[in-house]
Amino acid sequence: MSEKNRDGKRTARQRLAAEREKQKSAEKRRRSLIVGASVICVLALAAVIGVIAANAGKNKASSDAGPVVAPSGAQGKDSLAIPVGKDGAKSTLTIWEDFRCPACQAFEAAYRPTLHELVDAGKLRIEYHLVRLIDGNLGGTGSLRAANAAACAQDAGKFRDYHDTLYSNQPKETDDAFASNAKLITLAGKVGGLDTPAFQKCVDAGTHDSWVNRSQKAFQGGGFSGTPTVLLGGKNIYQDQTMSPAKLKQMVESADQG
Repeated sequence: MSEKNRDGKRTARQRLAAEREKQKSAEKRRRSLIVGASVICVLALAAVIGVIAANAGKNKASSDAGPVVAPSGAQGKDSLAIPVGKDGAKSTLTIWEDFRCPACQAFEAAYRPTLHELVDAGKLRIEYHLVRLIDGNLGGTGSLRAANAAACAQDAGKFRDYHDTLYSNQPKETDDAFASNAKLITLAGKVGGLDTPAFQKCVDAGTHDSWVNRSQKAFQGGGFSGTPTVLLGGKNIYQDQTMSPAKLKQMVESADQG
């Protein structure tokens, strides 16, 4: 056999060996990619399951928060109204509100002195209905947590002062600061005699969460368009562009004299 033929055969064997090695490497890479893709799919599936489970937990905490426990002294249908003022007052103002709602805070800032004056004079009774509209619109639990804390304050006979404190310290609508029970308890320190172990336990336990959820359902069932909804004699006076604290005072005092 010539030297040329021997060299040719060696070259062919080398090429064949190289091709086999190339195929082995390709197969190894293919197997690695399959295993890696499988791991990624498993991890992705686990992440999806985790998110679903977490959201399910949040939804359960929001919609299935235990038995409905109305705050002390709550009145009206399903005990959803927290009353402020004398039962014998000739005028009753019904307010549906959300502690995260900036429009509710604006109403409070404008009307609070007049409302306090009329209530303290025995001419006006207010029925507060606490809802969690902003939680549904923007996410979070600040509306629920603040409403529960206010209901806890009602148990302690401190609703009006704590109600006013929440609005005076309301965060921006997009800031879910009221979701923190610790913050709500800290704000209770601004109301004399409210920050007690009983109040703290009520806030942390979410004692009135289901009651707040029931109030939210009643709000939705009532066909109201937003918060605040302020009713006097069945009429939403908040939608009256001519309404003012002075006009409201005149209406209430006129009813009281009549």
